[in-house]
Amino acid sequence: MKLILRNIFATIILGCVIAGIGSLTLLLTGSEKLLSDLLILSFAFTLIIIVCIIIFTEGQSKTTQKGFLYTLVSMSIKLLLEMILAILFFAVAKKNNLEVVLMFFILYLPFTIYLILTILKTLKNKQL
Repeated sequence: MKLILRNIFATIILGCVIAGIGSLTLLLTGSEKLLSDLLILSFAFTLIIIVCIIIFTEGQSKTTQKGFLYTLVSMSIKLLLEMILAILFFAVAKKNNLEVVLMFFILYLPFTIYLILTILKTLKNKQL
C-alpha cells in the first residue's frame, strides 16, 4: 500500500510539473489558446498512469505468473486508454491542428518513460 501511495504521489507531482512547464512555455511563446488543451491532456495522462501503476503494483503482491500478467495488463490498458484519449481528442473534439498533435505526443513521451522507469525500478529487486 505504501508503494502504491508513493508512486501515485510521484505521478501527481510529475503531472503538475509537466503542466507547469508546459503552461510557462505556452505563455512565453504567446500560445495561450492551447493552455486548456495542455491542462486537459496532462490531467488525462496523469490519470491513465495512476491507473496503470495501481494495476501493476497490485500484481506485484501476487505470484510470479500473476505478476507478469498484471504487468502486461497494465501496459495494455495504458495503450488502450491513450488510444481512446487520442480518438476522443482528435476526432470527437476536433482538436487536430499541428500544434495540438505535437503537444499530445510531446506529453505522451515523458509519461510513458515515467511509467516504464517506475516498472523497471520496482522489478529491479523482484523478477517477473
